[in-house]
Amino acid sequence: MQERRLVIIDILIVLTFFFTLLLIYWRPKGMHEAIPAAVGAVITLASGAVSFSNLINISTKVGGAAVTIISTFIMALVLESIGFFHWIAAMLAERANGSGVRLFWYTNALCFLMTLFFNNDGSIIITTPILLLLLKSFQLKKREQFPYLVSGALIATASSAPIGVSNMVNLISLKIIDMSLYAQTAMMFIPATLGLLFLTGMLFAVFYKDLPRTLPPLSVPITPRSFYQHPLRDSAGYDDLNISKQRMKAILLFVLAMRASLFVASYVHIPVEWVALVGSGLLLGWRWYTFKTRPFDVLRKAPWHILVFAFGMYIIVYGLNGAGLGHYFVQQLQPYVSNLFHAIFVMGSMMSVLSNVFNNRPALMIGTLTLAEMHTDPLVLKAAYLAMIIGSDIGSLLLPTGTLATLLWLHILQKYRYPLPWSAYTKISLLVIPPTVLFTLAMLYSWIFFLSSVNLL
Repeated sequence: MQERRLVIIDILIVLTFFFTLLLIYWRPKGMHEAIPAAVGAVITLASGAVSFSNLINISTKVGGAAVTIISTFIMALVLESIGFFHWIAAMLAERANGSGVRLFWYTNALCFLMTLFFNNDGSIIITTPILLLLLKSFQLKKREQFPYLVSGALIATASSAPIGVSNMVNLISLKIIDMSLYAQTAMMFIPATLGLLFLTGMLFAVFYKDLPRTLPPLSVPITPRSFYQHPLRDSAGYDDLNISKQRMKAILLFVLAMRASLFVASYVHIPVEWVALVGSGLLLGWRWYTFKTRPFDVLRKAPWHILVFAFGMYIIVYGLNGAGLGHYFVQQLQPYVSNLFHAIFVMGSMMSVLSNVFNNRPALMIGTLTLAEMHTDPLVLKAAYLAMIIGSDIGSLLLPTGTLATLLWLHILQKYRYPLPWSAYTKISLLVIPPTVLFTLAMLYSWIFFLSSVNLL
């Protein structure tokens, strides 16, 4: 009887997982992804598959990562409210100097840096409307806008691979395998950045013939007022702000310093989320003091739902792992994770496939829990995890369902009356993503092999 009950619970957990994913993809009536995650978590808890002690463990894994990402997002919202990103867009338009090719490289650099200094979801939410309005201001036709929008979305999402702090699930996974942010960056930044350069080069080759050689003059100047439609702006309340270039540069230096301090904190074993909270608090306080603007507008728009989504999905995945999925994966993959080469290419390829089938967030959670149960060399274990990050952050871009950031990007395009069919997206992603994943995995293997050969690991 007890065995039969356990089988029923396992079946319930599996069905709950797939039903949750279905609602996240479908999003009936615009339902937020946090709602199905919360419902699925409640069902999982009610089944008894996750205990109270498991909840405490989950809280320690998810809490710090969610606070870090929310704090980073708040910083981005503060900068958006004072016109910082419009200043960057105006600078890019000026530096493009009428060249569509030069604008391609600048917009991709912007998307890369946005994710590097903030996070992938924030990069998509903030830069996509700005790119749409910037390209419209250049009076480009929709087919001429396509290369900039698609390449920008791919680069913005993939750019969370070099450093773990740009993606919440990456941060959660670091906790699971007990790897510091500093160590992850030391082993991952070089190969992942080379992979992103490779991806950008491939996108440039694919889109080269479609890029306008000469850009028309801007139809409107690029100011916060010209971007009043941005979804993060409630009104034109900050249009009259006149912040000097020197102050904008000082703000940029502050953001750079706060980002660097995260890695310093990780190196000296200070919780990264504390530093992120201090950074967002200082920036909010500066805006309040300088412009007499209370922080409630930013706090209201902060993605608090990310706590519910992350916590809910992790509960479901934890229950799924307890239902035997993790044990099954360990049995199937253990023989292949025997050396550095196999660990990197097998786990990276597997995560690419799982991410496109299940979405990269639950897929990476499942994969990391599986790795944590494997008994293998610590270096091989870390290399396998980093390979999974490549599969989760880059390999997941093969299909629009692979990441929530891509689904969000498509939703923003639809809102701005730029509907993009999946076929148009996959026509590009099928060309550039598989070779990029293989190239980046090869760079990861070469880099880790080099570091270990000179005793730096």
